[in-house]
Amino acid sequence: MNGRQDNMIERPAETVAEAALDPLPWKILEPLPRSPSAKAAQASQGTIGDKLFYSVTKCFALFIILLAVLLVFYLFHGSWQAIQRFGWHFLIGTTWDPVAEIFGTLPTIVGTLVKSFLAILIAVPISFASAIFLALYAPRWLRNPLSFLIELLAAIPSVVFGLWGLFVLVPVVRIWQIWLKSHFGWFPLFNGPAVYGVGVLAAGLILAIMITPIITAISRDLLRAVPRSQMEAMLALGATRWEAVWKAVLPYARVGLVGAVVLGLGRAVGETMAVTLVGGNAFKLVTSLFDPVHSMASQIASEFTEATYNLYVSSLIYVGLVLFGITIVLGLLSQLLIWRLSRGQVGILE
Repeated sequence: MNGRQDNMIERPAETVAEAALDPLPWKILEPLPRSPSAKAAQASQGTIGDKLFYSVTKCFALFIILLAVLLVFYLFHGSWQAIQRFGWHFLIGTTWDPVAEIFGTLPTIVGTLVKSFLAILIAVPISFASAIFLALYAPRWLRNPLSFLIELLAAIPSVVFGLWGLFVLVPVVRIWQIWLKSHFGWFPLFNGPAVYGVGVLAAGLILAIMITPIITAISRDLLRAVPRSQMEAMLALGATRWEAVWKAVLPYARVGLVGAVVLGLGRAVGETMAVTLVGGNAFKLVTSLFDPVHSMASQIASEFTEATYNLYVSSLIYVGLVLFGITIVLGLLSQLLIWRLSRGQVGILE
């Protein structure tokens, strides 16, 4: 007996347990193995479902890529006559004369970029401030109605904004133009025709009003998604509420905030009806905030039905191709900025 106990002590615990259970009159029952046919059926169902889901999602992804490729192909095909005729000089030409069949689109490129970046300069501070208030400061009874109104503004059609801007905003901008020119006319940006009201300033303001709800709604959701512990940690270290927002919340969500600004910029670059109604539609290089402006999208919309020969139509499609290229370049630059901001950081959209 002592020898058996010594042997059990020297062996591992698992072996001791098995030896202790071995003389018992019962055995631990193992689960019965499943039949091979049931296992095969389950594996077959799982494999078929996974393959079907993978195939469907892959088809949708490829379909989006196919649409983009077809769009580029159509733009190149439709503008090929103008590309052969004008080449790269189309991008730097300042003359748009359908009678003489001379086309260049530099003024519309400059007008598109100027009114878009002016809208971003106005909309971004207002949007971020509104998002911070709604996400971190506003009480619940005020947050929900304001959030609903902002989302409602984001869904209003652009033509409604354009009509409102034409009949309400433009008369107010005309008064501002007269005052600014009389007091600051020596500054080049305010040295322009101040009698119309329509122009770069009105177009930038109406675009800022249009994109502010979009940037605000997205930024609010991003700020509310920041973990509460980020802000509470700063407050525990003695920071004020504003310092916690500035040094903890905004850095955490900065990648997503840049994405919100990019979405707003894309809306501003491609906007058509509102700019057509309040921009002035003058084909010339803008030199001040009071000059009438003609964007690329508004030029296509206002002249496409008037194009009476193939080169005219091809030139307008060439304008669309250039606008598409500008959108791609801005998207790539924004992705580069997001990558640089998110490198080595933990962000919401990573």
